Amino acid sequence: MVAIKKALVAIDFSDESTYIAEYAQLFAEKFDAELIVVYAAPSLNQYVGFHVPPNTIEAFVGEIVTGAEKNMDEYLEKHFPGLKVKGKVVTGFAAEEILEIAADEKADLVIMGTHGRTGIDRLLFGSVAAKVVRGAEIPVLTVRPDFPK
Repeated sequence: MVAIKKALVAIDFSDESTYIAEYAQLFAEKFDAELIVVYAAPSLNQYVGFHVPPNTIEAFVGEIVTGAEKNMDEYLEKHFPGLKVKGKVVTGFAAEEILEIAADEKADLVIMGTHGRTGIDRLLFGSVAAKVVRGAEIPVLTVRPDFPK
């Protein structure tokens, strides 16, 4: 029988993260699973060519991480009271970080949202969910925010 003892939950603190939390909470309760909630702050290394002083970039990323850590604490308290859960705020490319943490934590499942972008938006922004699905060695549950309840 399939057992889900640990699930990685990837969030971005958008309104859609509430839908993701509902699914994660369901899995945690039904399987008595631990949740690892992950937010990947964007790595701004790709902007180094714009002649922005590195200390400015580092300060900006530091502010993002500090804010995300505060948001993470609030998110966990609001959506997962009484459950086995820990939050992680990391810096880097989201798909890579999600896959690495899932492997390191020996997660049984990834739960994440998909914005359902198409056309030029998908071309410009890519799809973190698609990259995770292609690269994952474990099941990935993707939740569309516009999916009717």
